[in-house]
Amino acid sequence: MVVVPTYDEAANLAWIVDRLRRAQPEVDVLVVDDDSPDGTGRIADGLAAADDHVKVLHRTAKGGLGAAYRHGFAHALAEGYDVIGEMDADGSHQPEQLGLLLDALADADLVIGSRYVPGGSVVNWPRSRELLSRGGNLYVRLLLGIRVRDATAGFRLFRRGTLEKIDLDSVRSTGYVFQTDMVARTLNAGLTVREVPIEFVERERGDSKMSGAVATESLKRITWWGLRERRDQVRRAWRDRSWRSRS
Repeated sequence: MVVVPTYDEAANLAWIVDRLRRAQPEVDVLVVDDDSPDGTGRIADGLAAADDHVKVLHRTAKGGLGAAYRHGFAHALAEGYDVIGEMDADGSHQPEQLGLLLDALADADLVIGSRYVPGGSVVNWPRSRELLSRGGNLYVRLLLGIRVRDATAGFRLFRRGTLEKIDLDSVRSTGYVFQTDMVARTLNAGLTVREVPIEFVERERGDSKMSGAVATESLKRITWWGLRERRDQVRRAWRDRSWRSRS
């Protein structure tokens, strides 16, 4: 099941769901709508009425990307799905490339469609926005000590066991930092993350939900996680040194 969160995506939803259903006819789609005022939820209901492979969850307010994904993932787990994915509704993630992620899941616990591994690319982004994104991912790698090159990417597939092992109920991230949080938790659980190159295309219709405030909040959260991890590393090293000196 692929979870597609929506807020004011009336111009894109039917188009992207049709592409996804054509690209992967056996894959179910779960639209999680945050009470969009533009009627996205009604469009989703119409798609579900016409296609048994499309499901809809209606949330009562705009609660953030991470909150929508947590809701969708919990529903998919309860319904017994073994592979659970995530994808944007605006067309930036191309459903025709989902097969690349499915193939890579054969020997991974989490697969990320990556813009920044060799072969990956970004189309129609201003250079300034791409530099900001690349810089943010470099910051994540340095601060959290992980090797994933596109930890902020939102085109992903999880194994059921991955979401169960990282304890989805304990995840509190609600905004875009959710993506980085899930990567870090997966790696900290000793699981395998693979990145496959994709072509990311900037949306043609509607407005991006990313803003300066959202990006700043994400960086604050990541900084806190990184400092906490460094503190814990120092404490572990001190305990190990103390134990060896007594041995």
